[in-house]
Amino acid sequence: MNDTVVTSADGTAIAYRTMGRGPAMILFGGTFRTADDYLPLASALAGSFTVHLVQRRGRDGSGPLGPDYSLRKEVEDLLAVRAETGARLAFGHSYGGLVLLEAARTSGVFDRIAVYEPGVPVAPVPTGWMVPYRERLAAGDPYGAFVHFIRGSGGAPPFMEKLPHWYLRTVMRLFYRGAGWRRMRPLLAANLAEHGQIAAQQGRLAEFAAVKAAVLVLCGGRSKAAHREEFAALRDMLPDATLETLDRLDHFGPEGRTAAVVASRVRPFLDLR
Repeated sequence: MNDTVVTSADGTAIAYRTMGRGPAMILFGGTFRTADDYLPLASALAGSFTVHLVQRRGRDGSGPLGPDYSLRKEVEDLLAVRAETGARLAFGHSYGGLVLLEAARTSGVFDRIAVYEPGVPVAPVPTGWMVPYRERLAAGDPYGAFVHFIRGSGGAPPFMEKLPHWYLRTVMRLFYRGAGWRRMRPLLAANLAEHGQIAAQQGRLAEFAAVKAAVLVLCGGRSKAAHREEFAALRDMLPDATLETLDRLDHFGPEGRTAAVVASRVRPFLDLR
């Protein structure tokens, strides 16, 4: 596996790792995630593709988000890797799926793309957690910030809203620690910026009708029904798209032991040899 660094349009260094043999494809991950989280998926796809696994900005090995961070900056990063590798295939997860679809909409450089639960907002995006999250980060309270995110961003079960903040903060300190927390802690600021960009895309669904690439939209059967309805709305807006639901998976399907299941659906869609 090789590490390569390219320079994005604003001068930011973007690192990516290459593995496998076959048609070139780019793998672009989501919020609170680094390239390491997608190594199982990249490895599962490396038997069929030359996989270029991007370490997105704001993560070790790549440059910082920067003071004027935006979705457009992420698109420029993706396109810099694409220009270096010549890849016309790609996979994006969550926020990375939004970046990939935006790149496909504005540049037309991809032939086929697969996205897993892409962060294209259809319904209003909860933003009330962002101010207290930012305040807790500024106060040096990362666990307190994380509680605001978990409770306010729309993914937590309803019972968590009834529990006191201090109690959840204590639980988070017990549950998130060690190597896992050391990996997540540096991504807290990026998480806020990235979710801010997701919220800023509200009302833009119709613009994705300009995507010319063939798109496979994947979602997990264990994800909320309301979210699955949003992915169906995106499928209906895209000119050439298929939606598949993977029954026993949730939002984190492309990671860990379930990555092979996602790879088994992505592989035949992207590889038309």
